[in-house]
Amino acid sequence: MFQYEQKNGGIQLKGVIKRIMYDRNYGFVNVEGEEKDIFFHRTGCKEDFNALKEGDEVEFEIEETDRGSQATELVKA
Repeated sequence: MFQYEQKNGGIQLKGVIKRIMYDRNYGFVNVEGEEKDIFFHRTGCKEDFNALKEGDEVEFEIEETDRGSQATELVKA
């Protein structure tokens, strides 16, 4: 399903920020080989949300919610 690597005992996915809406506090990450983008919320960012921009390469973990997959622990790669 997702491409990932083992890092510091956890699974880290890599992707690129495809779209970010600063006024709504969320965005989407594109993972190569996946047809759906992964949602992320500012609360799932380990860095300053406002410092992120479209095109940034990021690493993150996946959390399954009742609304689908969500990126958490998101940091610039």
